Amino acid sequence: MSKIPYTGKSQQAQQNRQGQQVTQQVPADPLAPAENLAPENPLLEDPDALAARLAQSEDFVRSNRNVLFTILAVVVLAVIGGFGYYTWRNQQDEKAQATMFRAVNNWEADSLNQAIKGDGKAPGLVTVANEYGSTKAGNLANFYAGVASLKQGKFKEALDYLEDFSSDDYLVQSRAYALMGDAQLELGKAKEAADLYAKAADHNANEYFSPGYLLKEGTAREIANDNEGAVKAYDRIINEYPTAQEVAEARQYKAKLDK
Repeated sequence: MSKIPYTGKSQQAQQNRQGQQVTQQVPADPLAPAENLAPENPLLEDPDALAARLAQSEDFVRSNRNVLFTILAVVVLAVIGGFGYYTWRNQQDEKAQATMFRAVNNWEADSLNQAIKGDGKAPGLVTVANEYGSTKAGNLANFYAGVASLKQGKFKEALDYLEDFSSDDYLVQSRAYALMGDAQLELGKAKEAADLYAKAADHNANEYFSPGYLLKEGTAREIANDNEGAVKAYDRIINEYPTAQEVAEARQYKAKLDK
């Protein structure tokens, strides 16, 4: 008996395939809407529904046209105003730098009165700080004026100028806090001075400047009769900055307080 090769066309094979096929639901009425059928591409929307949405959007724009135009105008004016202010501020900063150039030269030459008040040819640091206070140069003028006033022994004025100064440079800002502490100490406010020295030490603390500020804090706390606070400041130098040159002084001052 010869063998017949399997071709899949036998009656049994056809019955097996029919049993494995998944039937697809088709509406009984070919003209009825296929509501229960999934679209061939689910990403495509019904054109009629999309047209209805567009019509609703157009109606909303027509009904709220004035409100939308007002909002748009406000946004445009805000952008233009911000750009204008940025441009104006940069121009003011350039003017301030040019104005204070001679005052800074006088400051560096220790001609402090001329640096602060002007020399008759150019305005001084105080004028620059007052007229261009919102600029970087005007802000820096406060720092220069504060240092100059401190050197002149005008401690209250120095404190006022330095309080109006702020900087993103952590070294300069720490220095400003320490100078404010010097002014407070000269004004007889040792506790306030110590707090400012501690603030200078903790502002982006580092091994180069923080030990010196902590040493000044300890001294100021001793003057304020806060020996416990002074010991804590000296201990911070010894423990947190063991390689700093201020360690020897900190040990010496602490030993005096421990007696």
